Amino acid sequence: MAKQQVEPQRLLFVFTHSELPEDSNKIEQQAFNAGQGGNLIPVICVDKTLAECNDFAELVDQSQNTGQDWQIVFVAAFFGQAGILPSSVDAEQPLTRMIESIEQGLIANYLAFDRHGNFVEFV
Repeated sequence: MAKQQVEPQRLLFVFTHSELPEDSNKIEQQAFNAGQGGNLIPVICVDKTLAECNDFAELVDQSQNTGQDWQIVFVAAFFGQAGILPSSVDAEQPLTRMIESIEQGLIANYLAFDRHGNFVEFV
């Protein structure tokens, strides 16, 4: 979809893993052990041009080189203006805001995918 947009885009990625809060109760612990709940903690963030991001499998392979385990990746697009592609420096502030939003649980503005490229919907 990003390639179909009029303005050039830089894609923003925040990779997260799930942790159980220290003050969790038994019900929360059971749900977490069953693969539900917990807090999503950002562990890797990166911005890429469309040329640098050929497909999801390549993105996963590149993430494995970091040594960080992750379960969910959040994705957003950062649009250029007047045909000019935003630089990595331009993307720093939007990427920081994205991380802060995820830490606060404000994730509705982002697409989320699991390690297999499946779309994840949070309810």
